[in-house]
Amino acid sequence: MEDAIKKAEILIEALPYIKKFHKKSIVIKYGGSILGEERIRKGILEDIVFLNFMGLRPVLVHGGGPNISERMRQEGKKAQFVDGIRVTDEETLEVVEEELQALNDLIVKEIEEQGAKVMGLNGKNDIIEAQKKKAKVDLGLVGHIAGINNESIMEELKKDKIVVVLPMGRGKDKKAYNVNADEAASGIAASLQAEKLVLLTNIKGIMRNAEDKHSFISTLTIKEAKGLMDGKVIQEGMIPKVLACINALEQGVKKTHIVDARIPHGLLLEIFTDQGIGTEIIK
Repeated sequence: MEDAIKKAEILIEALPYIKKFHKKSIVIKYGGSILGEERIRKGILEDIVFLNFMGLRPVLVHGGGPNISERMRQEGKKAQFVDGIRVTDEETLEVVEEELQALNDLIVKEIEEQGAKVMGLNGKNDIIEAQKKKAKVDLGLVGHIAGINNESIMEELKKDKIVVVLPMGRGKDKKAYNVNADEAASGIAASLQAEKLVLLTNIKGIMRNAEDKHSFISTLTIKEAKGLMDGKVIQEGMIPKVLACINALEQGVKKTHIVDARIPHGLLLEIFTDQGIGTEIIK
């Protein structure tokens, strides 16, 4: 009986959030090595299906870096990175799109198996407008976002479908471009004026000291986050995630979150409980 009462109390705690976020868009970015772990992936997709049935409008933007690198290794192609960005020639771009499309198809299939309506979309098909990314060396067909056309996303969300977007864009030059998934998720969240942007990762969140588990930061303002980047507390792979959050907030997204995908139902805990479990970055 006590266990049943505790479960009921958890549901009641979630009720204000369910009411507040009803019919609101939430953009979730999911990628990296954790995308390839079936147990974690299916748990995340289960949470997203739950959000959908609770009346929220989830959009999932996924990467696929490890899959792309493994495919290139198998084909004897050498992956080249500059400041964490994959140099992308035409041959590499073909591999990128094929692997991203295969992942998109897999995610769509697994969501359908959980009983939800879902639509997979390729960002280069009139969703993400990209421009060639400028850097100290030529990165090839790597783009940064110049604009988002969210009409097709909105159309599917209004049908109560979960939308799954792969991060590619197309330029005014008609070329397809490889786009960073964090940047794509941030841009889509801003275009939808989403309630939340959630970046799923494989670490707890932002720490003041990576060696000290007690230095976890649960809430940061934009100003504080910029200060931590200037002070080299936030560095390496966390920088593009924090910048994606800041960009989204500055363009009207209400709240942003960095959450450890390895925690069972971490996505739901972050959204529907008073405490949360990740780092939230707010205005």
